[in-house]
Order: sequence, then structure tokens, then C-alpha cells
Amino acid sequence: MTNLRPIVLVAVCLSWAGSATAQISLTPPAAQTPASKPAAPKPKPPAPKPPVAAKKPAVVPPAPSATPTPATSTPTGDANVDLVYGAYQRGQYKTAFDLASQRAQDNNDPKAMTMLGELYANGMGVKRDYAKAVEWYQRAAERGDREGMFALAMLRLSDRGNTGNHSEGAKWLASSAKLGNPKAAYNLALLYLDGQTFPQDIKRAAELLRVAADAGNPEAQYALATFYKEGTGVEKNVEKSVRLLQAASLADNVDAEVEYAIALYNGTGTPKNEVAAVALLRKAARQNSPIAQNRLARVLVSGQGAPLDKVEGLKWHIVAKTAGKGDLMLDEVLAQATPEDRSKAQDAARKWLGANK
Repeated sequence: MTNLRPIVLVAVCLSWAGSATAQISLTPPAAQTPASKPAAPKPKPPAPKPPVAAKKPAVVPPAPSATPTPATSTPTGDANVDLVYGAYQRGQYKTAFDLASQRAQDNNDPKAMTMLGELYANGMGVKRDYAKAVEWYQRAAERGDREGMFALAMLRLSDRGNTGNHSEGAKWLASSAKLGNPKAAYNLALLYLDGQTFPQDIKRAAELLRVAADAGNPEAQYALATFYKEGTGVEKNVEKSVRLLQAASLADNVDAEVEYAIALYNGTGTPKNEVAAVALLRKAARQNSPIAQNRLARVLVSGQGAPLDKVEGLKWHIVAKTAGKGDLMLDEVLAQATPEDRSKAQDAARKWLGANK
């Protein structure tokens, strides 16, 4: 079943310095900060009040995502539960609702209750009703279902449908994390970094991030990579940081892909591998990361790490600049390009932007 998205993707400051042996710096100029990972992030104000950022690293938990997608448990071997799950997976939400209702009534099944909360919260097979979603999540949580606890916590913390109760949400989040739910551990870490619900505790946040990272949560892996890079809450270890970036990038975390690519290109905490680095930059650029687009442009216009291709490089520069990731050096290259190359790059950029609106 769908995973409940965490409170929000952690905003982590990761700007790797280029190594002395790198032929081209993939680090942005000092005056230009990455669009998606600013050195001094300005957090979106969460409900009910704005967060307080930890000084190092700059990790800020903004507001919950706009659309709730509460998590339900995967099949456990019970044939009846599997029927509910199967109907849900096939998009047969009315059938899932009817089956789950029967299971909840006849067997007091907490997983069926969590499913009912899921369906009510998202308006699947039934009219959306946050109050009823909370009721079913609550019943599942009180019967020990960690996914129900997590989903209830997320609704309470987000106040969707006037269901907010921050202290209760934090309590259920902690209970779910204690039962080993990696999503709950990640979001609980954000609360300890926030310092609003609990006293700020970077070491405790690091412990929770490690639990979530070890369970394969890519956002936690990415955030914990920053902790190891900075030596915040853990002993500084660049190699561990890069390994976590690698794991998160393998899980398609775009920000991690960019940072791991830069580490590979510069040989920071990992053997230098420009070919692999450029391949990752291309992947992230196609996923609309302005930072990746900018770094890829630098590589292509210089021909260092990839075959020289000024038109393609300038295309990515124009695309990145449109997203707010400017670069004076690349502006100069564009200005000095032949009219033909400049026109080709601009046309290619327009085509890309038009196709990715």
C-alpha cells in the first residue's frame, strides 16, 4: 500500500567543496547558493508555528505536505487481510472499504482499521472525512498498529480537516517510532531538530535518523549524510557520509544523486570516478534538479569528465538559470558562443522547458 509521505523532505545544506585535484570545480561560486539547498535556508512556516533551525547542519522541518497519503500495512499472511490489501492495490476502493469494515467489526482487526482511516482520509471509495479517519486511526493505534499510530500522528500534526493536536501527534509519532517504524523515526528526528515540540536534541535526532536510514529510508540517509559530513550529533566521517549519499541516490533521492555525483567527480570520501559522476548528473538534470543542470553544464562546456558539447551544456545552463540557478562563468560562455551554437542551445532549452512544464 502507499507509504505515508513524511512531514516533508528535510532541507539539508550540502555544498561539497571541490578537491584540489579536481580539474573543474562543481561547487557553486561563493556568491551563488544552490536553489534547492541554500546555505541559510528560509523555512516555510509549519503549522502552527515556524521552526527553529539547528545551526549545523541547517536542517529545518517545514510544514506537512498538502495532500495526506496515510500508510497502511502490507499483507501479513492473513487471507482476509490480503483480500483487503489486494482490493486496495487494484484500485477497488469500495470493495476494500466493505471488506475492511467487516474485518474491523467482526475481528477488531487494527490493520483493517488503519485501512479504513486511509480510505476516509483520501476519499477513496467513500467521501473524504478527516474526523472519521482520525477515529479509525485512533482505534488502530490503541490496538498497537504502528502504521495507524503514524498516520494518526501525521493528521494530528498537520491539522487537516481541523484535526490538529500537536502534542498528541508527537506522542503517537514517538510510539510508532518505538515500534520500529522508519518513517516515524525520521519524522520524530525532525521534531527534535525543530526544537518546538521537544527541546532541541541533535544527538537524539541523529539516533533516530540512523534507525530510519538503516531501514532504507532515503530522506533519512540523505539527512544523516549531512550529520556525518559536518560532525553534528555524530563523529565526523566523510566516508560514511558519502556511503549514505550513495544509498540514498540508489533509492532515487535526487538531492543525494547530485551530492554523490559531486563527491565522485572530486574524489571526496570515495574513489574519483568522473564517468559515473557525469551519468548521475545527467540523471538528476533530467529530473529537473537545477543544481545538477548547472554542474552538468559546466562539465559539458569544459569537456572535463565528458566529451565537449557546448550546445548541450549551454542548453542546461539556460534551463538551470530559468529555475534561478545562474552562473556568471556560463553566462560568459553563452555570450561568446557562435550565433549558431547560441541559437541551437536556446531552441533546445525552450523545447526542454516546454516539455517539462
